Amino acid sequence: MKFINLSYFLLFVFLFFLFQNNQKSDKPNVIFILTDDLGFADLGSYGSTRIKTPNLDLMASQGAKLNSYYSTQAVCSASRASILAGVYPNRIGFSGALGPNSKKGIHPDEFLMSEMFKQSGYNTAIYGKWHLGDDTKFLPTNHGFDDFYGILYSNDMWPFHAEYPDSYPDLLLYDKDKPIQVLTDQSNLTMDLTYKSIDFIEKNKDNSFFLFLAHPQPHVPLFASSKFKGRSDLGLYTDVIEEIDYSTGLIMETLKKNNLQDNTIVIFTSDNGPWLSYGEHAGSTGLYREGKGTTWEGGQRVPCIVWYPKEIKSNTTISNPLMGIDWLPTFAELIKSKLSSNKIDGKNIWNILTSKSVKDPHEALFFYYHRNSLHAVRYGDYKMYFPHRYRTLNGRKGRNDGTPIKYEYIDLKENELYNLKKDPSELSNIIKYHPEITKKIISLANEKRTELGDDLFKISGNEVREVGMIE
Repeated sequence: MKFINLSYFLLFVFLFFLFQNNQKSDKPNVIFILTDDLGFADLGSYGSTRIKTPNLDLMASQGAKLNSYYSTQAVCSASRASILAGVYPNRIGFSGALGPNSKKGIHPDEFLMSEMFKQSGYNTAIYGKWHLGDDTKFLPTNHGFDDFYGILYSNDMWPFHAEYPDSYPDLLLYDKDKPIQVLTDQSNLTMDLTYKSIDFIEKNKDNSFFLFLAHPQPHVPLFASSKFKGRSDLGLYTDVIEEIDYSTGLIMETLKKNNLQDNTIVIFTSDNGPWLSYGEHAGSTGLYREGKGTTWEGGQRVPCIVWYPKEIKSNTTISNPLMGIDWLPTFAELIKSKLSSNKIDGKNIWNILTSKSVKDPHEALFFYYHRNSLHAVRYGDYKMYFPHRYRTLNGRKGRNDGTPIKYEYIDLKENELYNLKKDPSELSNIIKYHPEITKKIISLANEKRTELGDDLFKISGNEVREVGMIE
């Protein structure tokens, strides 16, 4: 009798743990790797012939390569806020890049991706660059992240700035909510963040986890470890990208070693396009026009690779216009989480990524830059620009020593329309040939201006929420 009872007990224990494992398998782990100022054409899978990125190219061949993926704004803080909150950043009061000791930050009422994962039973961590406020109330550990190791704003906001060395305080390295070191050399930061990520994965191999690896590179100033500096013989920028590729490879190896490859989604992308005024210390947009700080394609169209062999077919190429705002609702659906009661702008794109649908999830995408100015709208294959001022190098090449050259500023005086499928470089303004499309886009833009405002038209939006503030 005792033997039978013991057998039933052991069977119960076995079935309990089997049930628990099956429950966990329904909730994939998520690793989001975000680079800073990476160009569209900086990876082999996106056309680079100079930079060797075998690990990322393998990810692309085993997963989905997005060819029309956009950062939500062409600058750091705004872009990152949109990824984590699922909104156009101007909806929540974000624009530009927050500096040290800013009074602004992410509002506590915003329901971030990290908080969503945390509420769904995930362990969460962010390693790298935060840039959503450096006051204590804005720290990542107060916004859903269990762990943080990294810097609170851009890596050039320090006393060694190439142009303004007297404008910034010491750059502090944080562990959780405490500064632990003044950074004077960032050479080992990429690998330090990588090893922190690996340790986090291994500690959580039996738990659901969300890891946000936000590399400060290749934002200037560029740094590579001794193992990579000079290795490529093609300049420091190439060394930096090849080290990031190596870092990604180590993370993928860690997943396989811990048998996590069938239950982990990995995303690799950039917060915006390259900072072209830094010359050879900046990336390449390929055939796309302009770069960071503009709403032309080179400023916001960035590489994006999504890896999840369990559901994403190998060698998938996606040309639907997608944006950083889309990750939050997509993950919410995957982990069966409720979304915030606050309005979001993103769409669930999982059926696009898994080739179950080819229908565009957005009727249009809206491109804001420089405070709350609506510069452009993408509608299908068409992108229309409204009059605004933008910066350009006008074909000039930058230097190779980490010092930027000055931009020129041009006023776009009339509406312009481009067919991105036929003219990805945006060379031929075809607005006079498409009055109906022009009319439709203007109508969409006016609706969005009413909702989110537009400084260019002196319109205050009626659905804009407050940014976080300190007294």
